[in-house]
Amino acid sequence: KSLEEIYLFSLPIKESQIVDAFIPGDSMKDEVMKIMPVQKQTRAGQRTKFKAFVIVGDGNGHVGLGVKCASEVANAIKGAIAAAKLSIIPVRRGYW
Repeated sequence: KSLEEIYLFSLPIKESQIVDAFIPGDSMKDEVMKIMPVQKQTRAGQRTKFKAFVIVGDGNGHVGLGVKCASEVANAIKGAIAAAKLSIIPVRRGYW
C-alpha cells in the first residue's frame, strides 16, 4: 500500500498520522510561510489570535498547505502542520 493508491481512488485522508505512516519522518519537511495576527473586536477590547500558514512536503512530489488560527503561535503552527498533512497532494513534474 502507498500514498499513490489513496490518490488513485480519490480517498479522503482524515488523520495526519496516515501521511506519517506512508512518508517517513526524516524525509518530511515543513516550512512556516507566514504568521499573521488577526483581531476580533469585543466589548472589552480586542481579542488577538495568530494565523499560521505552513507548507509540508517530502521533496519527492508531495506537497500540502495548511492554515490554522489559534490564540498562541505554537498551537497555530502545530495545527497548521496537521492541516497541511491532511491536504497533501501529488505534484506532477517534468513534461507530460
